[in-house]
Amino acid sequence: MPRHVTVGLNNTPGSIDAAYWGAHEASLRKALLRLVCAWEWQPYSRASLTSNELAEQWSRRVPVETAAELRHRYPDLHITAERLTGPPTETLCRAAGESQLLAIGSGGLATRTGFLGGSVASATVSLTERPVVLVGSGRRTAERDGEGRGEHAPAEVAPGPVVVAVDLGRPSKEALRFAFEEASLRRAPLDMIHGWNHPAHFAHGTEADQVWREEEPARDEEALQATLTPWSERYPEVPVREHSAVGKPARDLADAGAGAALVVLSLEAHQHRRGFSRVGHMTHALLRHCPVPVAVVPRR
Repeated sequence: MPRHVTVGLNNTPGSIDAAYWGAHEASLRKALLRLVCAWEWQPYSRASLTSNELAEQWSRRVPVETAAELRHRYPDLHITAERLTGPPTETLCRAAGESQLLAIGSGGLATRTGFLGGSVASATVSLTERPVVLVGSGRRTAERDGEGRGEHAPAEVAPGPVVVAVDLGRPSKEALRFAFEEASLRRAPLDMIHGWNHPAHFAHGTEADQVWREEEPARDEEALQATLTPWSERYPEVPVREHSAVGKPARDLADAGAGAALVVLSLEAHQHRRGFSRVGHMTHALLRHCPVPVAVVPRR
């Protein structure tokens, strides 16, 4: 397995938070940290020349300056900084494929040509074979200088449980493995959110409704134990707390994530490799409302 964590950088506060998150993650995993900045020249018009030049300057400066900051915070962590050229999505997917995971900022669209933006982040999630952790910019603190440069000192990585969403009918072993590993690394509990919906006929008061009310909890518990047992045996040090969510799993996940260190989702096979529009409503809802990093783990 690759022995490093990769962070995709741009000039947004969200990406700086992602760098600090990635440094903390690399230190937990006793791995190397690789900072990359993806840049591609955009020869569209004369008006884009200045934007291209600024983007190129930033792509050279941001990884080096961020690496220097992180070395001060994590003196024992081995950190490399690189500027990579080429289409940002392809470049980041290639970098992710060489890593244990990829962390990128999700703090909105980048305003400069050639830098990682919201659409690039979503496409990268859809295309890579590795877990991608999306780190929002809501955790940044007040500006650290008075020159108005927009630089921020990221908050410390939040403590708390790891939260994972599980479909008991078709659980993702990749997402469960990642979630249990993250909880073990952090010595934190794992909160497992599993959901189900009422059947279509539920509101009609039929005899089948009563049968469903009586039998569904037992089926749910049986599926839960079948899903949890092999992972609890592999990670006996991780305490698991299960939560049943009826009807609105995205809302329950966002609520649970408010006090968590990380929320873990599975990217289903039919969503994988389909681009921005196929990432899924739950993922988009969580990225909009969840205040903590969200890990999207592809199902293989």
